[in-house]
Order: sequence, then structure tokens, then C-alpha cells
Amino acid sequence: MELFEFELGPIGTNAFILHEESRQESLIIDAPPGAADLFQRWLEEKGSRPVALLLTHGHWDHMLDMNGVRSLGARVYAHPGDRGLLEAPEVMKDFALPGLHFEPGMVDDWLNDRGTLELLGTQIEYRPVPGHAPGSIMFILAEHGIAFPGDAIFAGGVGRFDLPGGDWSRLERSILEEIYTLPESTRLYPGHGPATTVGREKMSNPFVRAS
Repeated sequence: MELFEFELGPIGTNAFILHEESRQESLIIDAPPGAADLFQRWLEEKGSRPVALLLTHGHWDHMLDMNGVRSLGARVYAHPGDRGLLEAPEVMKDFALPGLHFEPGMVDDWLNDRGTLELLGTQIEYRPVPGHAPGSIMFILAEHGIAFPGDAIFAGGVGRFDLPGGDWSRLERSILEEIYTLPESTRLYPGHGPATTVGREKMSNPFVRAS
């Protein structure tokens, strides 16, 4: 399995494609503005079929092109904690950049609590990590030692908790109980900025230190 990283949209939001060559299938994580056109060209060049779009949360910079990605054939998965943001994204206009187009997003499967998905022939665990947004969710590919926490945690930082639905105590608990309990070697690919590891953040993240 190959991992490809993209920095998209007006505020440098990370999106990812996991590609399984043997199946000619791909999995997309997050859909910032401009994702659909770029991913369509990428998928056509690879001859790959998009099987799913996994949304780490419902903030505009991660979901505005979800319908475009869905139109490529990807089934959309998200947490119902952000259902209001995804189905009525115009409520985010007050904390979004001007000039953006908002339209209700179409979700095919709501991921409640925690569980697993089987995609690309591998198991993908998902865990809610609320605090940055009510519907923040982390996707974990334990077999490959990688995880996608969205904006819950960054390299040396954490997600904002002053936006509507944000909650510092929930975010801190999510990091301590859901992210820091992963193997320390797990490589984290956050929604903004460079990749890091669980071990590095447990030791040096100035906002949440492991006890």
C-alpha cells in the first residue's frame, strides 16, 4: 500500500490517498477545496478506483469538496457528531474565508462510537476524538503503523477548541485516551502540518504531555 499526501485549499489543509496497487483501488482521507479535480486526474493516471472518502471532521476546510469526491465513486464516511456541519455547512461562514461556495454534503455511512472498516483489503479502525469538533474521528491502520487524527493533534500542537462545538477538556481527554494509547511508533498524519509520531508527541507536545 502506498500513501500520498496533498496540501490543498486556501489554508493548507492536508488530504491523503492510500492506494493499493494489487487491487487498483484507492481510499481518500478528507476533501479540502479543490480536491475533486486534482484527485480525479490523479486517479485516472493511476487507473485506480476510489472506494471511500473518510472525513476526519466536518470543518469547511476538510469537507467543502466532499460531494465532488463522492461523484468520483467514493462512498463517504463521517461521524454523526458533525452531521449539522456537513448537512448545513453555511453555518460555518462566520469562521470561514470569504468567497467560498457551501453546499450540503452527502454522507453514505455514519460511523458511531468506535469500530472497524475493511477497505483496500485491510482493517481500518476508527475512534472518536472530539474536542476540536464534536465529530472529530481518527482512522488507524495498525498493520501499517499509521493513523490520521485530523485536527485533534499536530506536530507540537493541538487543534483549536475555541470554534463552535470545541471543548478543551474533551480534546485533552481524546489525546490522552485515544491517541497516546496507540503504539509510540505509530506515525500520525494530521490535518495540517508535517507528520509526527505518537512517541514524539507524548514526550514533547507542550499542550498535552503523557503522565
